[in-house]
Amino acid sequence: MLKCRTVWKKLAPLARSSSTVCRQNVRRAGLNSGRIPTCVPAAHMSTGPAGGGRENQLYILLVAATCVGGGVYAYLTVKGDSQRYQDRIDEIASRPTKQATEQPAALIQLEPPAVEATETEAVPEPEPQAAPSPEEPSPPAPDAEVLAPVETTEPPPGDSSPASLKLPSHTPYLLIGGGTASFAAARSIRARDPGAKVLIVTDESVPPYMRPPLSKELWFSDDPSVTETLRFKQWNGKERSIYFQPPSFYINAEELDGAENGGVAVLSGRKVVHMDVRGNKIKLDDDTEISYDKCLIATGGAPRNLQVIERAGEEVMKKTTLFRKVEDFKSLDKVSRNVKSITIIGGGFLGSELACALGRRSTECDLEVIQMFPEKGNMGKVLPEYLSNWTTEKVKREGVKVIPEALVKSVVCKDDKLEIQLKDGRLVKTDHIVAAVGLEPNVDLAKSAGLEVDSDFGGFRVNAELQARSNIWVAGDAACFYDIRLGRRRVEHHDHAVVSGRLAGENMTGANKPYWHQSMFWSDLGPDVGYEAIGIVDSSLPTVGVFAKATAKDTPRAATEKSGTGIRSESETEDTATSTVASSTSAPAMVQQKDEYGKGVIFYLRDKVVVGIILWNVFNRMPIARKIIKDGEEHADLNEVAKLFNIHDD
Repeated sequence: MLKCRTVWKKLAPLARSSSTVCRQNVRRAGLNSGRIPTCVPAAHMSTGPAGGGRENQLYILLVAATCVGGGVYAYLTVKGDSQRYQDRIDEIASRPTKQATEQPAALIQLEPPAVEATETEAVPEPEPQAAPSPEEPSPPAPDAEVLAPVETTEPPPGDSSPASLKLPSHTPYLLIGGGTASFAAARSIRARDPGAKVLIVTDESVPPYMRPPLSKELWFSDDPSVTETLRFKQWNGKERSIYFQPPSFYINAEELDGAENGGVAVLSGRKVVHMDVRGNKIKLDDDTEISYDKCLIATGGAPRNLQVIERAGEEVMKKTTLFRKVEDFKSLDKVSRNVKSITIIGGGFLGSELACALGRRSTECDLEVIQMFPEKGNMGKVLPEYLSNWTTEKVKREGVKVIPEALVKSVVCKDDKLEIQLKDGRLVKTDHIVAAVGLEPNVDLAKSAGLEVDSDFGGFRVNAELQARSNIWVAGDAACFYDIRLGRRRVEHHDHAVVSGRLAGENMTGANKPYWHQSMFWSDLGPDVGYEAIGIVDSSLPTVGVFAKATAKDTPRAATEKSGTGIRSESETEDTATSTVASSTSAPAMVQQKDEYGKGVIFYLRDKVVVGIILWNVFNRMPIARKIIKDGEEHADLNEVAKLFNIHDD
């Protein structure tokens, strides 16, 4: 505005001078003619000096150009002054906000002071890269708040960011359950979608781990701190951990949203209590809600208990272990070192494995180990009677007192001892009970989610792609799937959890693959006797066994030395038996060699078709067994089929 006034002061005298000159010219023209004209023609008026018409026109143009130029200059000057004034006002107004936000941003780049660490709870942080010195903090990166949050007792005024990160309210991939199937799915999702953000929700306090060593190798460890390290030596002598990956593999659940390259986060110690299928969201036991795009249910199962034990009261329940998780292994290990007697109820895979494991320990710490079951022999529901009897003798040689055909009538606690009353009148006194009587699939979410549960086998019914509903898949022990060869089934083994979890993860990323895999399982009665099985292995079916003399290499220990892994399914699930070469050695008669079942093959038949196979101390031949079941053909002579496994080769 000041500049406009200056320009006007310069232009005003010129305008007044021009007006005066114009009036003087008019007077001169009237005197020369001797009269004063009544009007002055517009063509004779001039604002320039006296003279010709051409000079007047030039003067008019000069004055007009000056006026226009002055007006433009004034307009631009006023506009520029106004803009600079507004910028200055904005800068002054923003000074308090900058001072409030720059201070916490600088703190994010620094490690918390030692004094503050004693007053606030530590927050896990990733390893810093080229952290600035505390004296001269550098400006924070745009995502610094997500990577390394720092809790403060009193956030500065005006700071809209939270003091600590919260759980994500949404995740693209949600996996319910922290077992083998969930981990396999997470790995599969990340393989197909490297930037995927995967959230695993588990009610356990530890990251995903493998369960088989809990009843096998961990019990044979010489390390006194095995319950803490959870590391064990495989039968081949190599050491490994039960965890699939170390904790550093995972990212914090609170950091999942801000992870630029995605990752796998484990939300431990939380349970999903409600599932809204239409709204694509779940509710945790602390009322936290998380929405998802794709969801996997891999909730596994819970160990069953005997009703007579449940009705016996709290005192009996305190002296009973339902074996399933890491905490159960730690608890039973402690109990076995502090009591005189342990009774295992159950003659299946888990019960027999624990009986052999604790039997080995009984010689070291004067522990009585008893195993009782309603069948005539160990694993009587799976093995044919002759092999079940042989297995029972094997378990006895491990230091276990075996009580077959035992039906529990009642359990009471007297004088700090448990008394187990059998229906035939026998009485067994013990200090502790391990109930190994099967698994109940966890289908608690079925009601809120409106998912179908199979009435015959239990578990969530799924289609060929392991899908229960749109955007919901099920894998592992909780999945009841349709087998194109064997009908609808539900399988509770490690290999099935690995393969079904992997396939579910692929289908969650759009693969649309059917589940045609014939899963296998294995069980070891110590390092010297073991077997692998596939298909339907039910002792009520007709069976045909072909056996041969075992050698030193026909043991679980030798098998793991050859394959390099203690989890045998890890080495065989990717193999395919495209062709088989039979042994040229002639096969002996079926089920011969009185009570000497060193190694062999047991075929389970239904309508003269092989539907199940057990490889007894025969290892690394599972792809052949899988192909036989897949072909679904009748075999006139199973001796010839047994040659495919080369059991007669030394």
